[in-house]
Amino acid sequence: MPFPVAAPVSLSDDERAQLVAWSRRTKSANGLAMRSRIVLAAADGLGNTAIADELGIAVSSARKWRSRFLAYRLDGLTDEPRPGRPRTVSDEQVEAVITATLETTPADATHWSTRSLAAQLGLSQSAVSRIWRAFGLQPHRQDAWKLSKDPLFIDKVRDVVGLYLDPPERAVVLCVDEKSQIQALDRTAPILPMMPGTPARATHDYKRAGTSSLYAALDLATGKVIGSLHARHRAIEFKKFLATIDRNVPADFDVHVVLDNASTHKTPAVKRWLAAHTRFHLHFTPTSASWLNLVERWFGELTTKKLQRGTHRSVRELNADIRAWINTWNDNPRPYIWTKTADQILDSIARYCTRINDSRH
Repeated sequence: MPFPVAAPVSLSDDERAQLVAWSRRTKSANGLAMRSRIVLAAADGLGNTAIADELGIAVSSARKWRSRFLAYRLDGLTDEPRPGRPRTVSDEQVEAVITATLETTPADATHWSTRSLAAQLGLSQSAVSRIWRAFGLQPHRQDAWKLSKDPLFIDKVRDVVGLYLDPPERAVVLCVDEKSQIQALDRTAPILPMMPGTPARATHDYKRAGTSSLYAALDLATGKVIGSLHARHRAIEFKKFLATIDRNVPADFDVHVVLDNASTHKTPAVKRWLAAHTRFHLHFTPTSASWLNLVERWFGELTTKKLQRGTHRSVRELNADIRAWINTWNDNPRPYIWTKTADQILDSIARYCTRINDSRH
């Protein structure tokens, strides 16, 4: 069925002048400019198909704006009011919500909830919730932080980070730490499996079956892990783990070990062992700066993926599960890539200290 002939368009002098002015506004109102060109072309006698070819638009667009102009004249080319409920929360109310959230607390709590703040300001709970989401406010959350008081903090950061970013040749860099007192726990009732709409459920209480301590060395270059499990956590076990590392690293490579300042790492027995094995070089992280040791990131994965929701009826079962997880990891190791320079870390800490000092005054 052929399309009907497009209705002719005639313009008054004032309409043509206004359309020509709108058609030249290519930066601030590109949509209005295109609609004006469509109507001007229609007034020149072009059909919808010809207008579409000339302006590079769809025929339906040419037909739509011709019809809108014929029905409503110039008013038909401007944007129609968008559907939806008019805004009910003013800018002043938004500012009041943000100010109250950041600068005040309720009389009976340490932080506001959406409902308590809504009642205080005379708004709806959903309005407060929308404002908080828009501005990224989460009063119910609180992060923890701790600044190291190590007098050699800067030197140790530069030493460890320099080792990460520019490891020495013919050497292995190992991030070493202990995850002590891992508990073998069993629930007092079987875990109920996950079902559609219902997560897996476990009893809150549990039975303890003993503890184990894991010593781990993460290879910076390959991501592989050397692990050793012991019943106790003493300097004797640490020295045994150093011997395990010594057996697993080729004899012609130096060994650079990143570790913390635990007392078990500095006993006379450990120092004598290190003096007899001169290829070992220790690099201590600053006090209260375990985040600088990459093996902590690996411990986090072990905890969340294996230990946190696991059940073990004995220490032997726990140890077997951890060894299996290490073997699985080493089949497809994923090295962690350190990207921050020492200067970037120190600048970030300096800015944080400035914020803390400012908040005290």
